[in-house]
Amino acid sequence: MLAWFRRQARPLPWRKTRSPYAVWVSEVMLQQTQVATVIPYYLRFLRAFPNVKRLAEVRPERVLELWSGLGYYRRAKNLHAAARLIVCRFGGRFPHDYDQVCSLPGIGDYTARAILSIAFNQPLAVLDGNVARVVARLKALEGNTSQPAFRSAIMQELDRWLSRRQSGSFNQALMELGQTVCLPRSPRCPDCPIRRSCASYRLGDPEAYPAPRPRRATESRFLAAAILRRGAQMALVRGLDDGLLTDLWNFPATFGSTKAEARRRLGEKLSTIVGGAIELGSPLAQVQHTITHRSISAQVYPVEAPGILRSRSLRWFSFSSLNRSAISQLARKIAATL
Repeated sequence: MLAWFRRQARPLPWRKTRSPYAVWVSEVMLQQTQVATVIPYYLRFLRAFPNVKRLAEVRPERVLELWSGLGYYRRAKNLHAAARLIVCRFGGRFPHDYDQVCSLPGIGDYTARAILSIAFNQPLAVLDGNVARVVARLKALEGNTSQPAFRSAIMQELDRWLSRRQSGSFNQALMELGQTVCLPRSPRCPDCPIRRSCASYRLGDPEAYPAPRPRRATESRFLAAAILRRGAQMALVRGLDDGLLTDLWNFPATFGSTKAEARRRLGEKLSTIVGGAIELGSPLAQVQHTITHRSISAQVYPVEAPGILRSRSLRWFSFSSLNRSAISQLARKIAATL
């Protein structure tokens, strides 16, 4: 595995350094996000915040601005909060004790193990979906990653195999194999360096392992969003609705079980914001969007309101500034549609 990794590893930017700060940023960005998506965000983020002290100094909104479009925004909030703790509690040096690392916001067992093994070469095995798939196929293990007994069996195998001298490289090699060769569908078994040791390959059905995780049912929701204009500017508010995207700017919007209910609730929300009656026009556009298990069908309405709208809840953005602002991906999609 190590020899294969030295020959075949992709030249990803975070592999050019063993800085715990850079490794940490990459691991947080890579959570539930594809490598190709992360690369430009990672490079831009490191240019803006080259070290943990610089990250700790900036306003939270500046962090969200650079994160905007990457999704799962709680990661950015936790990253910033953890940076401030590292500066305050550890003098700006990333801790190398497992318990201390896990005490930081947004860092759990997997992320702590990844950072400590890659940056400090500590002998800790990591377990993510890619690694679990590789191990499950090698040993033809029954079960899925939502089952504690299955995860425990995987960790036992990893602890037996782990290279104590090159733990970081070994962990990355397993992850690389799962990302590029041992794929969920149509795995590239002829290119696998350990296929001769793979039980599922010998059985002729590697895709049967691991078993699929039970999927949460998709929830369909209707959303009504408002376009309030003041010359060349548009009004946005913090948050979406139902407690979603609370730290990002969005077009004023409300959910409903039907289009009519969403529209009615939007009118009520806007009346509260502007302190007077408003009138929603005919829909300008419809936008489809997904947030975790929610499938959202958004109707976009122009708003007619008397005079210049003044409200502490509103913030005015020029159309050209949206790409540089901490707005949600849904707001970006609506703006692009308009």
